[in-house]
Amino acid sequence: MKKIDNDLIHEQLFNLKPKLAFDENADYGEWKQKVKQKYIEILGLDNIAQNACEINIDIEETVEFDEYTRYRYTFESEKGCTVPCYLLIPKLGKEKYPVCVCLQGHTTGFHISIGKKIYEEDDITLQNNTYALDAVKNGFAALCVEQRGMGERTTLRQDRGRALTCGCYFTSMTALLLGRTILGERVWDVSKAIDSLSFFSDKLDLDDISMLGNSGGGTATYYSACFDERIKYAIPSCAVCAFKDSIAEMWHCTCNYVPHMAEYFDMGELACLIAPRKLALVNGEIDPIFYIKGTREVYSVIEKIYKKENASENCRLIVLPDKPHYFDKEVVFSTLNEIRK
Repeated sequence: MKKIDNDLIHEQLFNLKPKLAFDENADYGEWKQKVKQKYIEILGLDNIAQNACEINIDIEETVEFDEYTRYRYTFESEKGCTVPCYLLIPKLGKEKYPVCVCLQGHTTGFHISIGKKIYEEDDITLQNNTYALDAVKNGFAALCVEQRGMGERTTLRQDRGRALTCGCYFTSMTALLLGRTILGERVWDVSKAIDSLSFFSDKLDLDDISMLGNSGGGTATYYSACFDERIKYAIPSCAVCAFKDSIAEMWHCTCNYVPHMAEYFDMGELACLIAPRKLALVNGEIDPIFYIKGTREVYSVIEKIYKKENASENCRLIVLPDKPHYFDKEVVFSTLNEIRK
């Protein structure tokens, strides 16, 4: 009996050169424009934009702490789509504060970022993923956005036990039926959340916006920076990697997959939509789901793109020795403070 490897054909196809792979000898400006157009198309962002609506916020809660004020508010990012946010503004006596957009990955929700425990399993996550609190300690106003399919935005059409392990499955698959992607929807929500900050413009420096996140939050950070040029500093953690060494190598959450993406480019090529703005990748050396080999391969393309933009000093890769799929807040925030100087 012949042994059958059902995935062999896909592995072979990954050895083919993507249609918009980076080519140092091609016209860079023309290539970059093609990447941008295709990126918007395959993420479904042009489709999502057809359902756009005016941004209005509803402040649901204002809580005063010694070091900051915390606002809880919601808005509609498109017709019928409610986005919950937390905004923490420091009390340091400044006229305006730089903004750090903070995105949780596949945790129980964005309440982790503000140090709030809701579920028993939050105890472990809270030890190292309080992004908003750490941002405030570093002098930033912190904007936390609950991503589609996560936390409070987990579909009501499945039980909580399943939602915690794969909460965005139903939402991401339904989006595909509609010519969208959940990644495109998350990118759209982040961009509209940045729009919503105009309601706090007397307290915020909207020309100084950073963004960070780990895992699924790091993925959305990278893709959002590709779309919204107001994000001046992007630090995706444990997310940017060659597809063949991550989402095409093993089982990953369905929210990572975008139809036709690998047909046209890998994650490295997308950096042309961020350059020359500042980008720092942080990855664990022994990350078991985003192999460092693939991250280094992608970064080699990113370096060439930034060189084309005459901005080689604006990108960097930070490898965490002997660390797995891990968010190192000391490294991330020291890097963010450094690249903003």
